[in-house]
Amino acid sequence: MREVAFIKQNKEKWLEVEQVIQKKIKKNPDDLSSLYINLVNDLSFAQTYYPKSKTTVYLNHLSVQIFQKIYKTRRIEENRFSYFFKTEVPLLLYEYRKYIYSTFIFFLIFVLIGVFSAIYDKEFVKLILGEGYVNMTIENIKKGNPIKVYDGGEEWAMAFYIIMNNLMVGAKMYLYGVFGGVGSLWVLIQNCIMLGSFQYFFHEYGALKDSLKGIWLHGTFEIFAMIIECAAGLILGTSILFPKTYSRLEAFKKGVVSSFKIFISTVPFTIVAGWIEGYVSRHGLTMPVWLNSLIIFGCLFIVVFYYLVYPLWVRRKVEKEMMQED
Repeated sequence: MREVAFIKQNKEKWLEVEQVIQKKIKKNPDDLSSLYINLVNDLSFAQTYYPKSKTTVYLNHLSVQIFQKIYKTRRIEENRFSYFFKTEVPLLLYEYRKYIYSTFIFFLIFVLIGVFSAIYDKEFVKLILGEGYVNMTIENIKKGNPIKVYDGGEEWAMAFYIIMNNLMVGAKMYLYGVFGGVGSLWVLIQNCIMLGSFQYFFHEYGALKDSLKGIWLHGTFEIFAMIIECAAGLILGTSILFPKTYSRLEAFKKGVVSSFKIFISTVPFTIVAGWIEGYVSRHGLTMPVWLNSLIIFGCLFIVVFYYLVYPLWVRRKVEKEMMQED
């Protein structure tokens, strides 16, 4: 079948799906499931015969939107809080996974910029972190405790201050996304350059291994949350710039709701990271290596699983349930 004929044959059906997504018409759950199944069939046909067509891109986008709509209309039998983190956020993470993958790439590039800047300009770290802080860290390295900065006060006070500060930084990274996503990237590049140059600074003074034992106890959750917060900001910004099939206002509303939910998902990780930094990181050099590694890689496993692996599993699980019910 020619693509023009395919579009003409199914156009009304697709427009109906758009109206359902935009809440212009209402459908019961069974009708929604039927719309979804028909749309998936059309998408499969388009992927087979018109793989590089705009029609295929359009149908893929439409299927994601109606899928979200269907699952939200189903009765939630479990606790709302549990549903939010177990199902709703993972489905959003799947829908916007390309933003998360892209932000990871930006993160790596920006960190490398920080590393190479520190390599080619010996004063760069002082410019970024401040001469006083750098000199203090050098003294701590000479004394054999490069992470002594984490042992600078009462645990509870330090943890509280760090949590509040990191929540503010995360909120700024997300909200600055309203400027077309550029604001979020700007905050990300500042933090990444700081991270890259600081880690190279420790390498230059022969203290990289010890610094990793302290910084990444809390840094695993903290840095990963920062990446997701930036991705949420990009979702917010691009919803304004690229409304796709929606009106700009409708696209922005959807972008705000979806991105905010993804941003909120990072809050528990930010809080735990602050607690670890206040109470645990100061013991990074004295605790057993196995315990240090367990905390770091345990935290890494949790965030990688939740933000990258689990969404794929939830999506397949929900889609399978819907197919069986239909």
